[in-house]
Order: sequence, then structure tokens, then C-alpha cells
Amino acid sequence: MSPTRYASEHKWIYWGAIVILVGLTVTGLIQYSAIRTNSQSLSKADELQDELLEAGYSAPPDTDTIARVLGTDGGQVCEAPGSALETALWKIRQSNGATGPGQRPVISDSKAVEAERIVLKVYCPDQLDEFDEALEDLQTDDTVRR
Repeated sequence: MSPTRYASEHKWIYWGAIVILVGLTVTGLIQYSAIRTNSQSLSKADELQDELLEAGYSAPPDTDTIARVLGTDGGQVCEAPGSALETALWKIRQSNGATGPGQRPVISDSKAVEAERIVLKVYCPDQLDEFDEALEDLQTDDTVRR
């Protein structure tokens, strides 16, 4: 039996090894990307927790929850926070809680505005000015008992 005939009969072993090697490489790259993203989101969650505690808030004890909700980019919080729709929705959420004709605006607590500002400062600082402009006419005060 000649060596060339032996090699040609077993090419499937070489092709199989190449396919397995490529598959393992792709899997490794995907896992690396997921671990890096998770690490970044946990880092941002730790930073947010530290900022909230420094400002006098009670931060959620579980940074995993913060990381899952806000991710690395702030998620829904950072999607155009100063837009007209977001500002209107934010002001509606600051009402007395009634619906329909019973709904009335209230003076929002300044700590609520400050808490959202801290989240924006950590996750999307480039949108902080837009947020401040959108809410500059909002009347706030210390309305919640501490």
C-alpha cells in the first residue's frame, strides 16, 4: 500500500479536525465576548451603586440585578431621556396616581430627579445636558419624609 493512497483514504480525519478546531475557536470568541460584556455591566452596576450610596440613597444590594436591567449602555433609561415623549411620560409618572379626570400634577421630590440624574451620569453622561434642559421647568421640593 502506497503512502499517498493511505493519506487520500483518511482525508476525512483532517477535514473533521479542521471543522472541530474552527468550531472551538468560534465558541471561544463568543464566550469571551459574553464574559467581557458581563464584566463591563457589573463594573457599571458597582459604579452606580457607589454613586447612589455616596448621594445618600439606599442602593439595591444586588449588583447583578442592576447589571441585568441596565446592561452596559443604560438600556431604556438612556434612550433619549430628554425627548418630549420621555419628559411627558416622566411628568405623568410624577402625578398623584389617579387616572382620568382625577389625575393631578404634584410637586416632585428633588431626590427622585437626582436619582435619575445619577443613573444618567454613570451610564450615558453625554445625555445629561439634554435631561437637565428638559426638566429645568419642573418644580421640585423636599416632599417625601425622610
